[in-house]
Amino acid sequence: MLGESVLPQGSGRRTAQQCALALLVLKEDCGPSRRIVDDQRDFQKQVQKIGELVHDLETIADPAARTTAKELVRLLMDLHGAGLERMLEIVFQSTHTGAGVIDELGEDPLVSSLLILYGLHPENFETRVKHKLEQIRSKLFKMGAEATLLAINGTEIRVRVHLEGHVCGSTGKTVKAALEEAIYEAAPDLTSLIVEGLDEPAASGFVALGQLVGSSATPSVASNHALAVNGGMD
Repeated sequence: MLGESVLPQGSGRRTAQQCALALLVLKEDCGPSRRIVDDQRDFQKQVQKIGELVHDLETIADPAARTTAKELVRLLMDLHGAGLERMLEIVFQSTHTGAGVIDELGEDPLVSSLLILYGLHPENFETRVKHKLEQIRSKLFKMGAEATLLAINGTEIRVRVHLEGHVCGSTGKTVKAALEEAIYEAAPDLTSLIVEGLDEPAASGFVALGQLVGSSATPSVASNHALAVNGGMD
């Protein structure tokens, strides 16, 4: 029934969201996208072309390559199916209209990832980061921490965390993990994240984009009070 998810709770949507994040890296490798569907006729042509290409997968001689290609198609369909289902749920349950509904779509983690992937998110990169930091402010405060945004340079982010004097080391790790996951959720398209003011790197449960697609150009954890990507920022 509309408004009730048919996906497994938790794991299904988390996998779909990770797939969307991985596609952000794949999109960068493929270069800038372009809109090729201008009307219904173009759309039907593209659907037909996709069908032909999927059929051609059966002609791939290498069994491993054929299996991988078919699995990619399946995952893409699962991804978009999960995203469309979630969009319908949000629209069905929403009490808003117009821009209000669009804002709600942009706030959902899965839908947000898809909107970012296709450059359709209602908020730009900087706004998404600032809103997320504001959202987790009270959560960090309860842990005796405060996060301050120092700078945003393109898709590079620098944040400083201040901990109360009585906070233990394990709490510092928890704070860093929570901050890291929140920022990645809001800005999966970031290229560099530096967190200053914490001595120990956090063991976050976040799965970096590169770990999903085997790329080395991804955010990684570094010591010396910083979480840096690709050399960090000057």
